[in-house]
Amino acid sequence: MKPIVSLYSMDNTQIEKFLNSFFENNINIENKLEWQKYYDNPIEIASIIGVFIDNNDKFKINMWISLDEGIFINVTEFNADKIIRYLYERYPS
Repeated sequence: MKPIVSLYSMDNTQIEKFLNSFFENNINIENKLEWQKYYDNPIEIASIIGVFIDNNDKFKINMWISLDEGIFINVTEFNADKIIRYLYERYPS
């Protein structure tokens, strides 16, 4: 199973605004309230978590990640650093 990052929002503009900022590109998504991306390299998840937490006050979105099938973790300002450290410990380069 590939790791997944999921974004959710109750506002249909927030996810696209965040993704446009993160990817520095004009992103159009079909479902404006939910977005998912599968990652081949789980370490890449650390960068989107960092940007999400650094901009948490600008966007009304929630982030969940899954590293193991059926288990999702809500990313918050309280656990983001621990999750990023865990990614580097679990998937050393």
